Amino acid sequence: MTARSRMQRRDFIGLVIGATLPLGARAEPPREGMRRLGVLTVTAPDDPVSKARAAVLSESLAALDWKQGDNLTIDWRDGSSELARIERAADELITAAPDVLLAVGTPSVEALRRRTGTIPIVFAVVTDPVGQGFVASLARPGGNITGFTDYDGPMAGKWLEMLMQITPAPARVAVLFNPSIAPFAEIMLGPLRELAPSLAVTVRAVPLRDAAAIAPAISALSAEKGMALLVLPDYFTISNRASILGSAAQARLPAVYWNRTFVAEGGLMSYGTDNNDIIRRAAVYIDRILKGEKPVDLPVQNPTKFELAIKLKTAKTLGVTIPPSLLATADEVIE
Repeated sequence: MTARSRMQRRDFIGLVIGATLPLGARAEPPREGMRRLGVLTVTAPDDPVSKARAAVLSESLAALDWKQGDNLTIDWRDGSSELARIERAADELITAAPDVLLAVGTPSVEALRRRTGTIPIVFAVVTDPVGQGFVASLARPGGNITGFTDYDGPMAGKWLEMLMQITPAPARVAVLFNPSIAPFAEIMLGPLRELAPSLAVTVRAVPLRDAAAIAPAISALSAEKGMALLVLPDYFTISNRASILGSAAQARLPAVYWNRTFVAEGGLMSYGTDNNDIIRRAAVYIDRILKGEKPVDLPVQNPTKFELAIKLKTAKTLGVTIPPSLLATADEVIE
């Protein structure tokens, strides 16, 4: 099966789920014996990222004998990358009194944890749960929250090393992120700054505080010789990826991203955690909690599966060369 056909299959499954599991619908009372799961995501329901995650979650729960409409009601809510909408969605989910909550993305965890200290919360695709105070430690979460992170220490260095392997190698790397959305950015910026001198490259942070700042910032960067981009993980960058990708293409700047979706939609390279695997693992924790286990007894887990994707057409358009050694290690090379 080609990469294109796999994406089409995921989108089809997501559309089917979107039709049968209304993301904005009011919660209906569960039948007797029915368990209830509340899901809060930061991305929009029609985003391919949301569709893929919804499909994986439903399939994984079904494999564990939790079937929508049979013994499980799933209340789906999305934030569409708007903090106010995330807050409203969190209110709705808490009102529905679920047995367990799944919070996908840091803002989802923040919104739900302020509303309940008793309903179990499983998080997924969260970067720094200890630093943000969601859990006491990875081994001993210490409350009603546990889950799965999407970042580990070596990732930041890997991003920079990938950029430095292209020809011509950049002399400067601008690191894009939204500081109000990604308070954890420093845990990535620190290692990048430490590694930069050994790679003979200059690294600097370029904070983007709203979507309107993306195009002007990237356009200004293009005036600097030997510039490349490194896009940090946060829901601002994934939600505004069309603007980031379009601006980078127009400015003819090579870039490395944290999620393969960027590459599937035209980006040059990405390296990051397999988010679908994180959702599958989160389904296991949901199953265990529904069967009586407590979040306090379930350690937070770091990612175990990573994926490197490269788009050769974009490399050709940008006039850069990807070395065979890097191509050989890629999980997906898109022609």
